[in-house]
Amino acid sequence: MTGSGSPVSVRDVDIRFGDFVAVRQANLDIAAGEFVCLLGPSGCGKSTLLNAIAGFVKPVGGEVTCAGARVTAPDVSRGVVFQSAEALFPWLTVRQNVEFGPRMRGVGKAQRATAVDRYLTMVGLSHSADRFPGQLSGGMRQRAQLARVLANEPSVVLMDEPFGALDAQTRLVMQVELDRIWRETGATIVFVTHDIGEAILLGDRIVTMTAGPSAAIKNVYPCDLPRPRDLTDPASAALFRQLREDIGAEVARTLRAQGLDDGHDGRTGDGHDGSNGRDRKALR
Repeated sequence: MTGSGSPVSVRDVDIRFGDFVAVRQANLDIAAGEFVCLLGPSGCGKSTLLNAIAGFVKPVGGEVTCAGARVTAPDVSRGVVFQSAEALFPWLTVRQNVEFGPRMRGVGKAQRATAVDRYLTMVGLSHSADRFPGQLSGGMRQRAQLARVLANEPSVVLMDEPFGALDAQTRLVMQVELDRIWRETGATIVFVTHDIGEAILLGDRIVTMTAGPSAAIKNVYPCDLPRPRDLTDPASAALFRQLREDIGAEVARTLRAQGLDDGHDGRTGDGHDGSNGRDRKALR
């Protein structure tokens, strides 16, 4: 999972479900060790594109490659962290959940134990290793899910709005922790979010998508701001405004198409500025 891991390439990808065109002509290269955020409103195809990279969805046109090999099915080299922590096995302890993948791959007992201890420590769950998922908070369950993915040592980690169901404070803590873990592991991460602030806090690049149907990659924004990041910093604030206008234009276009446009100003989220009502300052 270091920077020498293999990149992902998306080439002219079209995705359909019957007659419905979900994504059209998507092109994106993701470098090894890069943190890329897919940002856009609901229904823009960002999760669908992520699922194509994971191998859950097969494009009808174009191709997705990882390490130069065409993606045709799910593979242990691409780990997925889902929004719902229900992906954990409820009948297994945290330790057993994290150990599951390496055990299925035939990793020896001693090596498994070392890996499990490493990743439980990394996500701050060593003290809860023998608890069951139902005994954990939402944030702790997501930590456990992340540890389970990392224990398989994938070359790419795919995250589909993993903090979307968490409360604001827990979400902020998880963003801080993910930034730390990413820097510690050097993993390649593709992260789906509809939260502009979250994308700025985490991403090396932010990829916006047009509204669906027939969604496409719209713009790619480099985000080379120093870490830890502060959303009140002038450069961060300027990028926030630019992204808000970009995403807001797609939301407005969708509303117009539905005949629901009532003077929408392009602002998104639950708060007045697209930040879901949170004034998040520093990622520390």
